[in-house]
Amino acid sequence: MTAALGPYSPARRAGDFVILSGQLGTDPSSETPVLVEGGAPAQLRQGLVNAAVLLAEQGATMDQVVKGTLFLADLADFAACNEVWMSAFEVPRPTRSTFQVAALPLGARAEVELWAYAPLS
Repeated sequence: MTAALGPYSPARRAGDFVILSGQLGTDPSSETPVLVEGGAPAQLRQGLVNAAVLLAEQGATMDQVVKGTLFLADLADFAACNEVWMSAFEVPRPTRSTFQVAALPLGARAEVELWAYAPLS
């Protein structure tokens, strides 16, 4: 996993919640942050893979995600990203907000932020 792009934590536990900072579709095998090719859907897919790794490090899983926020550089990618979202989450899927934004770090087309409810044992 590449390091955070700024002065923030990629993930934090707050009691029974695990909150992830926005995840980009960066290639985890690269030493420097490089976006995967394929536009917003591919970047969202990789961002969700990267998120799953962070959740696991905090003792949580994608099944425990209750809220997501999706940031898109172009809402024309909304339908294609919905397909990625549906393949990543089982029913009942997390609640989600989606926003078109002027720009994302690294020129990304998609970024995803997740909240998981993962009670400590």
